[in-house]
Amino acid sequence: MPALKNALHQIQIDYKTLNKNEKRIMKLDTLQKLYTNELRDLYNAEHQLLKALPKMAKAASSEELKGAFEKHLEQTKSHVKRLEQVFEELDEKPKGRTCRAMKGLIEEGSEILREDGEESILDASIIVAAQKVEHYEIAGYGSVRTFAHLLGQNKAAELLQTTLNEESETNELLNRLAESTINPEAVRETELAGASSGR
Repeated sequence: MPALKNALHQIQIDYKTLNKNEKRIMKLDTLQKLYTNELRDLYNAEHQLLKALPKMAKAASSEELKGAFEKHLEQTKSHVKRLEQVFEELDEKPKGRTCRAMKGLIEEGSEILREDGEESILDASIIVAAQKVEHYEIAGYGSVRTFAHLLGQNKAAELLQTTLNEESETNELLNRLAESTINPEAVRETELAGASSGR
């Protein structure tokens, strides 16, 4: 009988926990709620990046790549301020949501930072990780900018478009660095490593 009593007690605890968790889930029944939800996601993502970008800059061996991350760190600080302006316009608080996607992208990038290998190949892998982040942000900012337009929030749409432009510029800079310098150097290092191991 005590086992049955314990099982029933556990079911009651699980049911109470389930009910509490259900209350935390926001009902997305308006575009305004979706917009606010996505803004919170981006706000948290930018805060996560403020911590990750200095580590990426430190890990990069290319001075140009270090410079790109340092520049984007300063831009990211501006992205946070712009999002705070948007939240002020909405009379909403920016906190309350963890961006799990960014958390995962940063964890994946952190694995690369712990790798050992040829400098240019590691730089190429850091660029891959950084571009995954940029593409995520470009998708997010493009969506919330469109929502702002549709909801008649033109000032917010302009602020979000400015950030979207900067995210796109960063992605293009990373493309240029990869194509002009980092990836060709990684090919040379690979060829040299192959030639020396073939002897």
